[in-house]
Amino acid sequence: MHNYQLNCVNRSELNPKPMLTSSEVMAEYLIGVAVASVLGFLLFFKFQRKPSGSSAGALLTAVEECRCDPPASGDTDVIVVGAGVAGSALAYTLGKDGRRVRLIERDLTEPDRIVGELLQPGGYLKLIELGLEDCLGKIDAQRILGYALFKDGKNTKLSYPLEKYDSDVSGRSFHNGRFVQKMREKAASLPNVKLEQGTVTSLVEENGTVKGVLYKNKAGEVLTAYAPLTIVCDGRFSNLRRSLCSSQVDVPSCFVGLILENCQLPCPNHGHVILADPSPILFYPISSTEVRCLVDVPGQKVPSISNGEMANYLKTVVAPQLPVQLHDSFVSAIDRGSIRTMPNKSMPAAPHPTPGALLLGDAFNMRHPLTGGGMTVALADIVVLRNLLKPLRNLHDATALCKYLESFYTLRKPVSSTINTLAGALYKVFSASPDQARNEMRQACFDYLSLGGVCSTGPVALLSGLNPRPMSLVAHFFAVAIYGVGRLMLPFPSPKRCWIGARLISAASGIIFPIIKAEGIRQVFFPFTVPAYYRAPPTD
Repeated sequence: MHNYQLNCVNRSELNPKPMLTSSEVMAEYLIGVAVASVLGFLLFFKFQRKPSGSSAGALLTAVEECRCDPPASGDTDVIVVGAGVAGSALAYTLGKDGRRVRLIERDLTEPDRIVGELLQPGGYLKLIELGLEDCLGKIDAQRILGYALFKDGKNTKLSYPLEKYDSDVSGRSFHNGRFVQKMREKAASLPNVKLEQGTVTSLVEENGTVKGVLYKNKAGEVLTAYAPLTIVCDGRFSNLRRSLCSSQVDVPSCFVGLILENCQLPCPNHGHVILADPSPILFYPISSTEVRCLVDVPGQKVPSISNGEMANYLKTVVAPQLPVQLHDSFVSAIDRGSIRTMPNKSMPAAPHPTPGALLLGDAFNMRHPLTGGGMTVALADIVVLRNLLKPLRNLHDATALCKYLESFYTLRKPVSSTINTLAGALYKVFSASPDQARNEMRQACFDYLSLGGVCSTGPVALLSGLNPRPMSLVAHFFAVAIYGVGRLMLPFPSPKRCWIGARLISAASGIIFPIIKAEGIRQVFFPFTVPAYYRAPPTD
């Protein structure tokens, strides 16, 4: 505009007009007013006419097409692969920050899963921080206030330490599919987030940098989408993680899932953990009329459902170990059928920093679902990533961005390592074992949590994501072990009891230290010594 005005001035100086008299100026003024008035009237009359039906329809169609067409390759800042909890939350978060996001999901119908149904209070706080708490509305989500623990006919109630929070803060349990659909709707409500159905088959790489993805859309067409940053959130069965991390997946057990109808839990609004033989059993409400039951079966093989072996196992091995209030509803659920199974996977985060790409959610990091911490970790990761990306105006320098985002892997550790370590350790402690020292540890853990006070609120605060401190976790874990040794020494120590006590400490160390090592001792306990911790945003 300034250049145009300058050119006009230059042109007028180069071609000066003769001076006009006052009467000539007035005449030109009146003629201009008359012409402008006629043109204005004609334009006003034209636009006051209602368009014909076909014209109006064409206009609306054009507007809808503008809104719904996928963004051109140069118009996308971030591609998000997978629209589950992590992918949908991430797409909404980045879209709200002004990023142009393309969200590609293999199947947009409502998921039907037996996990991802319990959100810890720490995860609920992250949901609020991301502005997504309304996604829990109108899905019959249930408030969870803590846990009830059962062992050998005894029980203890462990409440979340929520005194310092608003009355609305608690855990939530729900049907996973309903929650995911709400998250997808929320993400797609932003004009700069494009949600589309498609199966991503591979990452598009060029000279070691990920440039986008190759995917097949709903019509079967093979397309390529490009963006400066691709974030893979395609879940626990990810087929894209192999080039982005060291995927050492462990499958310690499988869950057998049932839904109990019109069942009254012994402790309303609490998750229930039964320390059964051979491994724990979980109960928690997922609606006002339904209770989810998850039976843990160690190993990768489960009894066959089709030939009736599973029903027989559940009735003869599992049912007799349940509280009497749950027995009949449990047997009725078996008789109705609809028994589901799912492998429980565990995978520590071991990324290969790659320019142009990042892993998130279960595609990146998994832990045993016993403690229901997966969604809390994913949402906490999204908060960290959002804060890292916020000061960046563009994401086009893939190498500099990759180097900068290495800090993400350290900054996420307080939450992720606490929940991951606790999930792995509790599963091993809560499972029955032929080793007497391990069984002593199991009993010591139950008795320690039953003491109340800091002995219960401390571990529960860790489990819930309200106090993500790895050092506090280690302290409580070994406090349980020492408590178990102390029990063995009463009323009088003996060589056998001392030997069992020594093995108990050894067993505790053998449980927790390998998990911490996999998480990264330096990143977990000494993050300030990691150079990436201090990375500054790259300059645009």
